[in-house]
Amino acid sequence: MSIEQKLLELQLILPPAPKPVATYVPASLAGDLLFVSGVLPFEDGKMAFTGKLGSSLTVQEGYRAARIATLNALAIIRQELSTLDRVQKIVRLTGHVASADSFAEQPAVVNGASDLLVEIFGLEGRHARLALGAAELPLHAPIELEFIVQIVPEEK
Repeated sequence: MSIEQKLLELQLILPPAPKPVATYVPASLAGDLLFVSGVLPFEDGKMAFTGKLGSSLTVQEGYRAARIATLNALAIIRQELSTLDRVQKIVRLTGHVASADSFAEQPAVVNGASDLLVEIFGLEGRHARLALGAAELPLHAPIELEFIVQIVPEEK
């Protein structure tokens, strides 16, 4: 089953790819690796959640924010490659979690992204990962995710 078909089966609809909020490109291709810039949890053009985990947001809300940010990242990947079927493997995920003092459950929050990637891509969705706390993130986002994705080269 193709990844595009898997999205339909899971009833996941990708949003339009979010536009950069500063001077950078959403993704950069180097050989067979696609580097996806930091992605925030935008939903319908606005931040779905704002605040810090451990004070104004729960782990469950952070988990949901990570899923939303992942759907945005997949939209960027689709925009860059024309289809998610060119994704060979999710190589690495880095999750920055806006954290209140003494909050130490960043891995549980970033699991929202990791779990979704495995749901969609199966074994090829399993990845190396870093989940770390941050004092503040852009636009008061609770999470920012970045990805490295191995792709199948275009046939010529």
